[in-house]
Amino acid sequence: MAGLATALNQGLDAGMTVNDAKEVLIQVYAYAGFPRSLNALTELMKVVEARKQRGMRDEPGREPTRPIPTGDALLAAGTENQMRLLGGPATGAIYEFAPAMDQYLKSHLFGAIFERDNFDWQSRELATVGMLSALPGADSQLQAHMGFSMNVGLTVSQLTQLTQVLADRVDAASAARARGALARQVATRQEP
Repeated sequence: MAGLATALNQGLDAGMTVNDAKEVLIQVYAYAGFPRSLNALTELMKVVEARKQRGMRDEPGREPTRPIPTGDALLAAGTENQMRLLGGPATGAIYEFAPAMDQYLKSHLFGAIFERDNFDWQSRELATVGMLSALPGADSQLQAHMGFSMNVGLTVSQLTQLTQVLADRVDAASAARARGALARQVATRQEP
């Protein structure tokens, strides 16, 4: 949080829209938690207002254009989105042990959030990988999302570039986690 205002200003100066910034902070709440996301959104509001006071006009950006499904349609959309990201159905003991988590992931994260059409999936995955890189102890999720990133069209070169951005703009530990996760994901994909 300490460097967030600076990063938000840099992003807006570089042409990021206000709604893109909002969407990043909405996307990462699923990984960093509501309190951090709410605090980050509050910081974004302050940054945008301060920029307005200085006479700067930031582009608002796109809003979602379609309604988010509800009920069974939301679960179906989330299941389809999850399969597209993962490259197949989600399976594992954790889903049998805690079936509610499977439903929450499908309905809320992969449904309600990924159905928002004002932010592309590559950008969502970049935001997710960036956040997971900053969270010690999320290595398996980080490695998985490196793979999901490639499933939605990001290249190893682009993800390597992201690790350098983390080194330059965040910290060495986040960059090291990202580099390690990317290397493990690439090795996994090359196994026969």
